[in-house]
Amino acid sequence: MAKDKYLSVRDSVSGFSFANLGLFTGFADGIYNAVYSLVLLEIFRSSAIVGIYVSVYAAFCMIVGLFANELFRLFSKVKVFYFSMLFLGLCYLMMSFSIKPSTFIILDYVTGIAVTLVGVLIPLFMSDFSNHIGMSKLNSRYHLWLNVGALIAPLIAVNIANAFDNRSAFFAAGIIYIAGWLFFKYFKIVQENKQIKQVNPRRTIKSLWRNTLGFFSKSVFVRAYIINFSYYALRAMRYLYVPIVVIEAGFSKDVLGWVLAIGIIPYLIMTELMSSLVKKFGKKFWLVVGFSSFAMFSSFAIFTNGYLLLAIFIAWQFSGAVMESVHDLLFFDNTKKAEQTKYYGIFRTSVNLPNVLVSIMAAGCITAFGTTSAVWITTAVIGFMAVLILMMKK
Repeated sequence: MAKDKYLSVRDSVSGFSFANLGLFTGFADGIYNAVYSLVLLEIFRSSAIVGIYVSVYAAFCMIVGLFANELFRLFSKVKVFYFSMLFLGLCYLMMSFSIKPSTFIILDYVTGIAVTLVGVLIPLFMSDFSNHIGMSKLNSRYHLWLNVGALIAPLIAVNIANAFDNRSAFFAAGIIYIAGWLFFKYFKIVQENKQIKQVNPRRTIKSLWRNTLGFFSKSVFVRAYIINFSYYALRAMRYLYVPIVVIEAGFSKDVLGWVLAIGIIPYLIMTELMSSLVKKFGKKFWLVVGFSSFAMFSSFAIFTNGYLLLAIFIAWQFSGAVMESVHDLLFFDNTKKAEQTKYYGIFRTSVNLPNVLVSIMAAGCITAFGTTSAVWITTAVIGFMAVLILMMKK
């Protein structure tokens, strides 16, 4: 199991145990994503400024992800995960009661640290305990539970938002993360403690720089990074701007909840099918199908209004669904387990960097064209560019 030693663990724990954590993170994140951009819109009063804020926030999370490997040198992954899950639960509870915008923003950044570490650690734990199961099956299980949680979450979020206010929905997300923390405690994992040594900042920076150069010197990693970046770029734009566009189009929060909930159904349908479909046609085929179809739907969304626009928002979820369980396999399938902890923090920046870059691009499109719907220009370009990368020879 990688190079980290696990001294004891409950006999029933396997890679599937960590994949099952997706039910909690999917449920909590589904609630969070349903109202997050609406809360930011209340604070900043401009969808363009919301994009800039998310860009800065994502840059912060990306830095956290870059230094995650250095954190794991000092503390066991089990301890980091334990406290990250607990912090997420407590901070989301506090965010639901925060009245001042400055308080909400501070808590948002604190949770950014925790959610980044949780996102880094769950795949690493799945890999550590994968044994003969394989990451493809574990990814499918993890994303299945993510989507089961996300199916119900938007409806709960909008009902809480209608009854109280948008921020109150974070209370439910906090409760769910605490439940996930208790579920993790049930694993009874004891990992070897690491001797805390004095950290030399210069050595840490040099180590990070060497790892970064090592990662990007391998073309297979660069290709994996670009594809993962593109997938999360489309995902980020969808989560951030679909709620805003739906509300600005004159629809109610209830309609938004149903659009977000129904949009999860394609993921539930495709999750189990993708394992066999990937074996039959390969990862590249489904990535091309996903990116190209998302790009076409984005092109239509730029000029579409009313219920047809809502239909597009649901339809393009099939594009995301065929990519969900394979978008990061280009990394895991081409990396030795001993190297995964070393390089995963760098690879993981492809999750946060899209928020930094595409949010600024989206803000530019909104400013240039004077409408929030212009952001779909960005997703169309990203989708077509990803297809070109996939079709290029290695």
